[in-house]
Order: sequence, then C-alpha cells, then structure tokens
Amino acid sequence: MDFKKLSILMPMYNEEARAASNILETDGYFKEMGIQYEIIVVDDGSKDMTFPNAATMQKEHIKIQKMSRNQGKGQALKEAFKHATGDIIMFLDGDLDIHPRQFKVLFDVMDKENADVVIGAKRHPDSVLHYPVKRKIISAGYFLMVKIMFGLPLSDTQTGIKIFKREVLDKVFHRVLIKRYAFDLELLVLAHHYGFKISEGPVVVDYKGNFGRIKFKTIFKMAWDTVAVLYRLKIKHYYDKIKTDMESNKK
Repeated sequence: MDFKKLSILMPMYNEEARAASNILETDGYFKEMGIQYEIIVVDDGSKDMTFPNAATMQKEHIKIQKMSRNQGKGQALKEAFKHATGDIIMFLDGDLDIHPRQFKVLFDVMDKENADVVIGAKRHPDSVLHYPVKRKIISAGYFLMVKIMFGLPLSDTQTGIKIFKREVLDKVFHRVLIKRYAFDLELLVLAHHYGFKISEGPVVVDYKGNFGRIKFKTIFKMAWDTVAVLYRLKIKHYYDKIKTDMESNKK
C-alpha cells in the first residue's frame, strides 16, 4: 500500500463493555496487514468505565486519551487528530458497528480513483446493512434533506468510517465549527468546497443496539446544525472568508 503510516482515530462514549475488546480487535486486524499504524482512542467524557477499560490497552502505538466532559464525536476526533502522525487518517467509530477490515475496501477506492477522501456509504449498491427500519427511515430522510440543501455528489455523510489524505484534514479540520450532530456533514461540505475529491465505498454495518437512545431533541439539533452549515456556506460565505483571510496572512 502506497502510504507511510495509517492513523486510526477512534472516538468512544459509554462503551465500557466493549472498549478494550474493540481496541484489541482493531489492533489485531492492522497487525495482520503488516503496515505501519497507530490507534488513537479518545473517550468523549464517558460516564462509565470506558476510559479505564480502554487504558488497559495502552501501548506505544495505541494512545488512549480522555476528554474532561462530553463534547461530541467531532470534538473527540479533533482531539485525536492532534496526536496523529500518519499520512492517511481513518475515522472509525469505537462501537465497531463497522469493522476495521473495511479499511482495505475504502483504501482500494482511494487508490483506484485518486481520491483525497473516501467515505463508507450505506447507499452504495454493494453495502450490506443490518440495522433497524427506524434507523433506515431517519437516515433516508436526512440524506434527502442534505441532497436538496447542498447538492453534494454523495449518497451518505454520516457512516462511521472514513479515510482521508492528511493534507485534507490539515486544511479543513480546524475550520469545522460543529462538534456534535452535523460534524461529518460540515467536514465533507468543506472538503468538497475546497476542491478535494471525495469518493464512496461499500460498507457492512452490523448495528449493535445504541440507536434507541436517539430522541426527537437530537434529530432537531442535527437539523439545526445542518441549516447552520448551509447559512455559513451559501448566505454568509463564512468558509470563503476564512479561506481568503488565511491566504492573505501567508503573503
């Protein structure tokens, strides 16, 4: 594989029962691949034993961090990225609803299509989904909303596995303002807006049961965050402004 090192960023929240085993499973898979890699786990202010359980897996190439309070997956990934040294960066949800073995599928897409970003897409024709009908309905509704508002050339934004060339996150990550619900969307909107090529790959999703926690309040906040991204992009032109300001500062 044509890269020097892979950084796997794994946010976790209230995963005490599976924290250590999921890290072990991820480590075992990449060890078998024979590549240079590191795993960076960030506990997003869990209220259970996630951090101490995950900390038992700490090694030279496995870093375990803890945030003092829950701030959202986006902020946890930002914190993890501060410690990443790889030239390819992988986002992998710590619940392992999507297994790390799908990295190879996404990287093959990146290599074949010369993409800067590859996301796992639930609507890819080769994807296999094992999750509740309720989740499918909400996911489809959100996708339709995003398609109408942004016209992104993507069929998904929220699936919990993505890979990036490092230069994408170096340029885009610090400009993402959302910490929680529409974090993935804002990140991909920015990458697309700044001209990076985004491709999609198939995923196998094996839902493990946390979806029942999502309430109407959460759905409302995600919709609100999504509208905020649209406002900054197409009305306020905030992302263009900060891009221009940064370019001016370099001169």
